[in-house]
Amino acid sequence: MKRPIKVLIIEDDANIVELIQLYMDKAGYSYISASDGEEGLELFYSESPDCIILDIMLPKLNGWEVCKTIRMEDRHVPIIMLTSKGETYDVIKGLNIGADDYIVKPFDPNELIARVKTVLRRTILSESEKDRLQFDNIIIHMKEYRVLINNEEVQMAPKEMELFYYLAMNPKQVLTRQQLLDRVWGYEFNGDPRTVDVHIKRIRDKLAAHKAKWSIVTIRGVGYRFEENSNA
Repeated sequence: MKRPIKVLIIEDDANIVELIQLYMDKAGYSYISASDGEEGLELFYSESPDCIILDIMLPKLNGWEVCKTIRMEDRHVPIIMLTSKGETYDVIKGLNIGADDYIVKPFDPNELIARVKTVLRRTILSESEKDRLQFDNIIIHMKEYRVLINNEEVQMAPKEMELFYYLAMNPKQVLTRQQLLDRVWGYEFNGDPRTVDVHIKRIRDKLAAHKAKWSIVTIRGVGYRFEENSNA
């Protein structure tokens, strides 16, 4: 029998932990929790969770450091960061260090569960989708979450990888921001749509830095398109 999804909750507010656990029970997920960053990392190593809900302001070790440490060990496990501020700087910083999503306190527990379901979907990719894509000097290995450009591995956060993969699955086609949000973040996503733009910029910078022969271009007022560089 397949084991239930295991979620690691790293949060020092006992009331929030209790609320999340209540909704985890309703969703049929198992869970473990830690009240500080150091304990959270210990549980990450010992329990191999399927998803992590991570507060930013934590005792002993803050959420930024926990996220960076986890990403050095595991590029695939989904991480949803909890923030009380909701400022653009905090959101961008979280995404830049490898978080998959974020949610601002106070939050609707049903929305949090929807976010968990969305980030978990990427671990169950359809078998009909191509695992390996190649465009000139770019090779995408989706199941391994790896991108090679000129045979050199390019580090991408999980959500960047998924977004890049979806664009590459539809080369030379214009995809709207809403299409990208629906496919990569899920239909339940109610966050800032600009998160697509942040991820696109990071992917575009990495392609340019490694002299990729394809790039992501902006179709003003419409969306984005993955295509060959005009000057390649």
